[in-house]
Amino acid sequence: MDAAEFNAHCSIARSLEVVGEKWTLLILREAFRGRTRFSEFREALGVARDILSARLAVLVEHGVLSKRAYRDENAREREEYVLTDAGRDLRPVLAALTEWGDAHRGLPQGPTARFIETATGQPVRLAFVAEDGREVAVAEVTSEFTAAATI
Repeated sequence: MDAAEFNAHCSIARSLEVVGEKWTLLILREAFRGRTRFSEFREALGVARDILSARLAVLVEHGVLSKRAYRDENAREREEYVLTDAGRDLRPVLAALTEWGDAHRGLPQGPTARFIETATGQPVRLAFVAEDGREVAVAEVTSEFTAAATI
């Protein structure tokens, strides 16, 4: 199997084709903060219009965001971008990047965000959890290829 075939079977490589670009992850960060409109993303990120358009198109094409029509009073109809189930499933990915960034690229002032349980307001963190509910240390986790990787 050559590298291209291997990457086609690699979940990480396929995922990066959709979300593996800086602006894409920052758009998702803003979507989780409740932004839905092109102008909101642009203002929050300071990204060029063409880059923002291209990244939003990829996220829509791959089902991470969906378009929904809206109309402000006395304005033409426009579209906003809302997270889909696939998009919401990326929250742990962004949380992992946030935790890693705070641990290894942190600011002297401390973490820039924290994740909390909505119902209780209590902080939460990411963890590997075994099928029996035990938390497993990162150093004790490995990965292995499955049959799907060699098809």
